[in-house]
Amino acid sequence: MKASVIDKAGTRDERRELAGKCAIVTGSTSGIGLGIARGLAEVGMNVMLNGFGDTADIETTRRELSSAFGVAATYSAADMSKPDEIEAMAEAARAAFGSVDVLVNNAGIQHVEAIETFPPAKWDAIIAINLSSAFHATRAVVPEMKAREWGRIVNIASAHALVASPFKSAYVAAKHGVLGLTKTVALETAEHGITVNAICPGYVLTPLVRKQIPETAKARGITEEQVIRDVLLHAQPTRAFVTTEQIAALTVFLCTGAGASITGAALPIEGGWTAQ
Repeated sequence: MKASVIDKAGTRDERRELAGKCAIVTGSTSGIGLGIARGLAEVGMNVMLNGFGDTADIETTRRELSSAFGVAATYSAADMSKPDEIEAMAEAARAAFGSVDVLVNNAGIQHVEAIETFPPAKWDAIIAINLSSAFHATRAVVPEMKAREWGRIVNIASAHALVASPFKSAYVAAKHGVLGLTKTVALETAEHGITVNAICPGYVLTPLVRKQIPETAKARGITEEQVIRDVLLHAQPTRAFVTTEQIAALTVFLCTGAGASITGAALPIEGGWTAQ
């Protein structure tokens, strides 16, 4: 079992406040999304996992979350590039839990390549999964949140929603778009007890980032060790990767009453990257 994402006093307070609420976390079969799902389950929230992976491994994860934290945990295999499957995922969550109180838009893919050779199909896929899926999922849950006068939408953007890096045209464009979507929906829902925020992590050593390392090495003509030292961690003054537990703890906080006046915000958690 991983370490708790919050201290014991925080767990007690947040569990009292959030226990029984229900969340969809997209792209949550590994990496940041799984860390967030674990953090929400830890404070008593029922969670719907989503993402790709080995069926048996996903089922093991689902059972572990349920048994470890005494919550209901379910899974949707919805392809986040397909709007009809996203709508069906929201309906399945309502059928399983009775409501969707929290939506975490985390699903994402990456491709690293110079603009002149960047494959158009990769551009389309990244925009669909990293940006358009957040629109479709948000659209699917906002009406019930408005009717209930309570909801939390947390979009996992990136430091790349605030600054750019070379060879990541589609990813940077999508994450800037996520921040624009966040601000717009926050304004539309501000009088309905709903908050909408974007968490902007720096580099987390997830499977997605591990995959970027050889791609970036090839694109820049350097070694993988140089990518970690001189590209990834060079961007973060702390010279340390952000952890999934840190992102989960911030997500939990935004779901509490203490976070009720934070909406439309871009919240960097990137070791000082964007302060430079």
